[in-house]
Amino acid sequence: MGDEIEEQDAFEVKRAEEGDGRANLKRRGRRQEKFHKNVSRWMLPEQLREDYLERANCCPPPIFIILISLVELGVFIYYAVWKPQKQWITLGTGIWESPLTYKPEKREEAWRFLSYMFVHAGVEHIMGNMIMQLLLGIPLELVHKGFEVGMVYMAGVLAGSLASSIFDPYSAVVGASGGVYALMGGYFMNAVVRDDSTSGSVSNLVGTDVGFALYRRFIIHDAGMKVSFVAHIGGGVAGMTIGYVFFTNYNKALLKDPRFWLCIVGYIVFFLFAVIFNVFLSPALA
Repeated sequence: MGDEIEEQDAFEVKRAEEGDGRANLKRRGRRQEKFHKNVSRWMLPEQLREDYLERANCCPPPIFIILISLVELGVFIYYAVWKPQKQWITLGTGIWESPLTYKPEKREEAWRFLSYMFVHAGVEHIMGNMIMQLLLGIPLELVHKGFEVGMVYMAGVLAGSLASSIFDPYSAVVGASGGVYALMGGYFMNAVVRDDSTSGSVSNLVGTDVGFALYRRFIIHDAGMKVSFVAHIGGGVAGMTIGYVFFTNYNKALLKDPRFWLCIVGYIVFFLFAVIFNVFLSPALA
């Protein structure tokens, strides 16, 4: 009799624990659903919210955009605190001489065409980039996952430095604006194609940021420290092509989409032309 009572008690305890577990899962599910609904209302027009809610989930979490943001922040803190050169507000000797910064006279160090994204020219520069890439990147990654968002982001970073090396060949490049603008370009094209009113807000934001970049490039005259704005444009074009294709397919039959191959071929042609230009034709060679 005692054994039966103990078994019954153990069974009831186990059942209670299972009930608590199910309740916790339901509460967690409701919190995630509320989060996704808030994100969809902020990012998307009403006709697209249902598709987003069907595909959005936190498994896996948005690892890429969070990790890349933490690395960028870490590099900024390193140059601002451990190598203090007034980087809190502007360019300084530390980041100007950094092995990460893209500089036209260092083009043979090919990693600089990507590594420049980790170096920022002041607090306002890194804060603007991080806020935008987190606000756009996290919701995008919840649906499209890290590989797709990472591909678009890195395509924008590389397109930004390559475009700058062609159209502004004497200027350096710092900051993650190429990647940020790739995310913005993909989102912007979605908004335009879907006739979403948020495209106007994105246009205003882009115009303000580009205006600041132009001011920093042409109005502020720091000898030997000209920073290109062309990376913004290059990243934006990458986003409006490759990013748009990635962000409208929801991972469905992407390789069968002719737009995907058209964008990939176009990007490869641009990449090869940029390499040839930098090796043989760039005026910065002199």
